[in-house]
Amino acid sequence: GEAIGCFGLTEPDAGSDPGSMRTHARRDGSDWILNGAKMWITNGTIADVATVWARTDDGAIRGFLVEKGTPGFSAPEIHKKLSLRASVTSELVLQDVRVPDEAVFPDVTTLRGPLSCLNEARYGIVWGAVGAGRACFESALEYAKERVVFDKPISAYQLTQQKLAEMALELNRGALVALHIGRMKDNGTLRQEHVSLGKMGNVRGAIEVARSARTILGANGVTLEYPVIRHQNNLESVLTYEGTHEVHTLVVGQALTGENAFR
Repeated sequence: GEAIGCFGLTEPDAGSDPGSMRTHARRDGSDWILNGAKMWITNGTIADVATVWARTDDGAIRGFLVEKGTPGFSAPEIHKKLSLRASVTSELVLQDVRVPDEAVFPDVTTLRGPLSCLNEARYGIVWGAVGAGRACFESALEYAKERVVFDKPISAYQLTQQKLAEMALELNRGALVALHIGRMKDNGTLRQEHVSLGKMGNVRGAIEVARSARTILGANGVTLEYPVIRHQNNLESVLTYEGTHEVHTLVVGQALTGENAFR
């Protein structure tokens, strides 16, 4: 069969520092009792099963599978978002949630487990950011060819062409970075700092492309008749999720200098 899942790592007070999580799991006979809360969890409300990361009494970080409908488990949806509005984003609340021992990931006891999953998601963002930027660029290019100001299309003006050329430059750079990172992933040479560089650069570049596209569309750029403002708002979330720009800066900095600046 098929099931929808969600990944519960981030907490209200433990985002960039997941090691400070407060969600706790304790042994009770052959079961585990979970207490805590997770925040900003994609698909939490509609998920059939949640992967919940919690700290145990011995200090280990363990992953637990919690099925929808388990007593004490709830996943209220987060409303009033101006970004990622089509995505279901939720809290996960665990109040004396009992799960059996077979619901525990057997071979994961450190943060390396959940962080390895995040690296896969970050790799996807390297590509996805280019796609969002390209959608904005294509919308702006088509609009510029059709919008007539002072008896000629705005695509005929040097200022507009400069914007379009810079956008194309950024998108091609981002696509080449994504391709290179993908090839390193395939041949087994990809490291965490490579993914961080890709996410940092491609998301930042896509945001700049979206902002330039919005200026070409003028007032039309803030309407939902065009995709630009939607992508621009969504990219503001992408800048933060799966590791903030600042966190990825420190990942790259540590790789370059050998110094850990996180603490």
